[in-house]
Amino acid sequence: MPALALVTLVVRDYDEAADFYTRALGFELVEDTDRGDGTRWVVVRPRGTHGTGLLLARAKDETQAAAVGAQTGGRVGFFLHTDDFARDHARMTAAGVRFLEEPRHEPYGSVAVFEDLYGNRWDLLQPTPPTTA
Repeated sequence: MPALALVTLVVRDYDEAADFYTRALGFELVEDTDRGDGTRWVVVRPRGTHGTGLLLARAKDETQAAAVGAQTGGRVGFFLHTDDFARDHARMTAAGVRFLEEPRHEPYGSVAVFEDLYGNRWDLLQPTPPTTA
């Protein structure tokens, strides 16, 4: 398989989730289609990319609603790469994104854990460029 197209993220509400991902994280709304049965097909992805997107799926029942914000059991489950950590960290902080730690500089890159509007944990990560031998 050449690519992973979508990852489903169970959300409370389509509009609040789409607003957070587009406004606070700077993603683009790729698709928002009414499916005619009270559900929508809502896809967002990092602006300017053509890679994996998030399918924002509204919880349909109590079991799904209980998973909102805890889809990875409290672990970091999503990794948002950047080419300018300081710029994106500052922009996201100004947009109200809640970072759980101060930025760290690790051998693999600059990183800080943040939460989305539901409490899912993400890494904002600027990977260290590979060294050439």
